[in-house]
Amino acid sequence: MKSRIAHKYLLACLLLFTSTGYADGIRDANRLIQVTEVGKRFESLAEQQTRAIIRTYSSIVSTSVEVALPAQLKNRIAACYVEVYAWDNFKAGIARILADSLSEQEMRILIDFYLDRGLAPREIQTFKDTIAKADHIRRVSAEYMLLNSKGCVVRDAELILGYLANLSASVNNEVAVE
Repeated sequence: MKSRIAHKYLLACLLLFTSTGYADGIRDANRLIQVTEVGKRFESLAEQQTRAIIRTYSSIVSTSVEVALPAQLKNRIAACYVEVYAWDNFKAGIARILADSLSEQEMRILIDFYLDRGLAPREIQTFKDTIAKADHIRRVSAEYMLLNSKGCVVRDAELILGYLANLSASVNNEVAVE
């Protein structure tokens, strides 16, 4: 009986220390995200990609049916991307990925590096090893974002096709009236 209680106590202590360590890892990951301004860069890239997507749609429609997409439709398309790819939708997951991929020491070295605090000579190898993990973190993060976003392409196509159908219907009505 006593060994069972001791076992449960030991398990509870391990869970407490593990969750505390995990919380510290998440805290450090969020600090790293903050000092590297990943959120701002993510939102800037999302905005650039949204503009590129809308330009592509406009080009396809213009080339195919010689019609320009109206600003109101472009704004509705952009609104989907703003909502679906908002940084806040991914921040917690990216922090988890960083906490799972980097040790506390590695995150603190990166935080110090980004805050221009320098790097102790004994930390140079750890810094190099940490940088070597960047591709893995990038891949896992991209996969996470892909799996955790609903996307906008289907909605975009519905909006554009609906606009073109309405435009076609109004042109047909004008022709029928004449």
